Amino acid sequence: MYKVLLLLFFGLMMNSCNSDSDTGEFVVGSDYLSVNNKVILIDTLTVDVATINFDSLVTSSQSRILVGNYDDPIFGKVKSDSYFQMAATSYSLYNESSDTDAPNYVFDSIKLVLKETKYFYGDTTKVQSLSIHKLTQKVKTNLEDKNFYNNSSLNYDAESLGSISFKPKPNRKDSVVVKLNNEFGNALFLKLKKHEISNFDEFTEYLKGFVIKSTSGSSSSIIGFNMSSALRLYYSKYLGDSETSLIKNFSVLDVSKQFNNITLDRTGTQIQDLPISSSRLSSLQTGNKAFIQSGTGIACRVDFPNIKQLKYLSENGAIVDAELIIKPVNNTYSDTYPLVDSLRVFVGDKLNRIKGTLNTIAGKPVYAILNKTSDEFNENIGYKISIGAFLQSEMLKESDSKSSLILTLPSISKAVDRLVLGDQKNANNKIQLKIYYISY
Repeated sequence: MYKVLLLLFFGLMMNSCNSDSDTGEFVVGSDYLSVNNKVILIDTLTVDVATINFDSLVTSSQSRILVGNYDDPIFGKVKSDSYFQMAATSYSLYNESSDTDAPNYVFDSIKLVLKETKYFYGDTTKVQSLSIHKLTQKVKTNLEDKNFYNNSSLNYDAESLGSISFKPKPNRKDSVVVKLNNEFGNALFLKLKKHEISNFDEFTEYLKGFVIKSTSGSSSSIIGFNMSSALRLYYSKYLGDSETSLIKNFSVLDVSKQFNNITLDRTGTQIQDLPISSSRLSSLQTGNKAFIQSGTGIACRVDFPNIKQLKYLSENGAIVDAELIIKPVNNTYSDTYPLVDSLRVFVGDKLNRIKGTLNTIAGKPVYAILNKTSDEFNENIGYKISIGAFLQSEMLKESDSKSSLILTLPSISKAVDRLVLGDQKNANNKIQLKIYYISY
């Protein structure tokens, strides 16, 4: 058996022997590959799994308007409202040299046209309701980093400018058109017509921005809209018996001035007692499960508390490779809550601060890739990560400091996808660690 494993890793390592450094797969030189060396498989090392919660996530500059709400049977009540500033490429309704024609220009209507992306999460067969409100506060941060976060919000007028109830059709990329208050539209039209608004600063002083709020009574889904969504002012020019219909468009020209406020009410769930961001909630306290959710900052932390013990296996030895297989818990995913194809893998410290990504030998980020091949009991479905170099580094550390792996979903700042993973004591979906160790 050892010779078979040795031949397997000899082939694997010959492909890597030209590199002197490795951040994703551990490289063993050919001097260590004599037939007397032993490669052993270790699959009993303790793996601790926990759920953590980041303080906040940057949701500005993500180029996606996220709006909606739904009741998640595992995570709780999820809700997203979107704030944004709009602008135009020009603020003229007509040629300034034709001011004598100004009386001929008449307001018709004003609408907010929201163009759906293909992103959605939840049940889109149910009616979604939205309400549009005017901001009373400029889209401007008080922070030096100029970002807005998932817990950011701005003041707005409680009176709605317009609302709509509809069934989302994101796969068709339909537009959702919300007719806004005519009084609001006519007031804006007159400001432009009289040249009282002629530039960006004057416009944003008068109309600071909007917030789209989800008002669905029966929770359903969260929908994504893209940056080509626009505020459309419809007006006409009358000249004698002729009429010309015209449109003035305002859109999100600066993506840093659009952000999503994403909240999660965890009351009554297994993660309702999530601690502060520098601590963790062990999977032993949550039914042998760990949780991940984009948008709200929930992530999975994986620790290897006994990794340093491996260096006592032999006087000279090394981890050739290691494979971590993480399995989603049965009955926590479905067509409504689908599995994502991959997970991001970060290296964190004891306070859950991100130190960097886990990288391959070429310096590219490592992803945990989903094996979609299913069997009768879904036992083969899981995410696989190569972590040999990481564990080798942890094993040889002289200091007492330990690093952990932090798993998130790829679109952590512009989605609300989620995932539930099993720990080593989970009855059906255990996390697995396979370490291949060579002594020489």
